[in-house]
Amino acid sequence: MKKIKAIQTEYKGYLFRSRLEARWAVFFDFCGIEYEYEPEGYDLGNGLVYLPDFLLHGVDGRSCGDLYVEVKGQMTDADAEKINRFYELGKDDPDTYGKSKTAILVVGNIPSGTDINEILWCIEGEAYANNGNWPNKYNFETIDGDYFAGYPGVNHQGKFELFGDDSNYLCDMDRRATEKAYRAARQARFEHGQRPRLKGGY
Repeated sequence: MKKIKAIQTEYKGYLFRSRLEARWAVFFDFCGIEYEYEPEGYDLGNGLVYLPDFLLHGVDGRSCGDLYVEVKGQMTDADAEKINRFYELGKDDPDTYGKSKTAILVVGNIPSGTDINEILWCIEGEAYANNGNWPNKYNFETIDGDYFAGYPGVNHQGKFELFGDDSNYLCDMDRRATEKAYRAARQARFEHGQRPRLKGGY
């Protein structure tokens, strides 16, 4: 079977490998988080090399600091092996909160839903799906080893945070701003020179 090729998409000076990656960039922009796209590749040993999609700077909350993000619409065994090995590289030298030096959040398609509750349920379903040895999307397991859903969003201070699956953590989420960011990302169009409109213009 012939592999379907993703459409490269230009946005904010980056040439993303797919529309999905560009839509996540729109989400990050709406969340006000600084990011780099494909900043650096890594030699994982045994002939494996890996290039994470995003590096976020200044994440707030439990996974504070920098955080890698891998965008996977479709996962393969080869993808899973690289992501797992990348996380393992920094696991033995964690920060003071137990976060791997190569902590990486795996995300999939932009979560859908008619409101923020449905969006969060969509994320929860992905976070706890039985994927065998594949890393779960939206899960802290590839960040600090905790098998716990992680919800990307905006907190009440207007900063990007990865919220834990606990009512105490989720109550810190600015649900309106987070829903707006997901809607903007899902609705972003790049055809015919169209560009998503961000807060304060683009």
